[in-house]
Amino acid sequence: MQNRINIDYTILSILILLGLASIFTLHTLEPTFSESEGSGYWLRQGMWYIGGGLIITAVMMIDYDRFHQITWILYGVGVLSLLMLFVGFPPGIVHEANGAVSWFKFPVIGTIQPSEFIKVILVMTLAHVIVRHNDKHAEKNFKSDIILLAKIIGLALPPMFFVATQPDLGGFLVLAAITGSMVLVSGIRWRILFFLLFIALAGVSLIAAIWYLFPNIITGFLDRSGLEHVAGRFIGWLNPEETNGGYGYQLITAMMAIGSGQLFGKGISDMEVSVPEQHTDMIFTAVAEQFGFIGSSIVVTLLFLLIYRLIHIAIQSNDDYGSYLVTGMVGMFAYQIFQNIGMSIQLLPITGLPLPFLSYGGSSTLTYMLAIGIVLNVHSRTKEYMFETRWKS
Repeated sequence: MQNRINIDYTILSILILLGLASIFTLHTLEPTFSESEGSGYWLRQGMWYIGGGLIITAVMMIDYDRFHQITWILYGVGVLSLLMLFVGFPPGIVHEANGAVSWFKFPVIGTIQPSEFIKVILVMTLAHVIVRHNDKHAEKNFKSDIILLAKIIGLALPPMFFVATQPDLGGFLVLAAITGSMVLVSGIRWRILFFLLFIALAGVSLIAAIWYLFPNIITGFLDRSGLEHVAGRFIGWLNPEETNGGYGYQLITAMMAIGSGQLFGKGISDMEVSVPEQHTDMIFTAVAEQFGFIGSSIVVTLLFLLIYRLIHIAIQSNDDYGSYLVTGMVGMFAYQIFQNIGMSIQLLPITGLPLPFLSYGGSSTLTYMLAIGIVLNVHSRTKEYMFETRWKS
């Protein structure tokens, strides 16, 4: 048995490369920022990375099995913070930007976005519940599977509801992706999962048909529900040329920036297309315009290798709790990467999601580093035994 701490240098190398790419890209965007937007994003991003490195170090010093003891505390704090944003309390620190009430703004610390941290908290909570349930129900049956499914959905719905009403469609979909990935590995019978998939596809098909035949019904419902931005995103995605400003304009400029980079890019800071929110949600367009298809492919490859490594660690872990933790992180990262790049090329609707480890953002960067810290923690405490054959049910 190996007693030394196993450090995954592959993940650390990928993080360093992505961090350098993020800081450098933000630095090249400095000339494009207006006075109202400010400057120095690249420097602050570097500080967030340093803070994230400290978080990784702190997380790795704690045996991840001890997370069981603080799971419900973290879940309660996370949901409570979302509830405070929902009711607008306290009014002095609740911050609104771009029509979304998603932040707390403190005098010295700055803005904090609870919907980012709730992603990791939800992973930890669902992993805890799945392990405890499976330990209690060694003899699995249909009833126990339904109970487990009800527990997972019941715990996921409160944060999903509060995030959706901020409104934050992107954050809602990430939480849904996390929940889906955890359900897949929870051990619930496949016939139950296939039934749920059938219901979901039927529901989406019905909504799509109503949208196509009676669009005013859907848009009217979204307007009355305070979710009119959802209709705007889909209309801007399907018909960007027919949309006056907003999401249609952002999508058109994003595709123009990516296309203008061609194979090798225009060069450092040689950008002609102005893309809204380019330093945050649309940072991939800055990479593509400056460094072309080659530079974009390098970034995508690094992100793919990161996901591949996370999957390998989840499979390699000889502890179910550790495997569930890493699986939830895989669901979080994989969906955000696919969604962010997909929305930049009109493959998916724009949902306002940052690209992990590249987009500017304090709360998001610290959340990603926290997630990686947990993954590295699981890997470092995965013991390898000679002549071991391990079977997982």
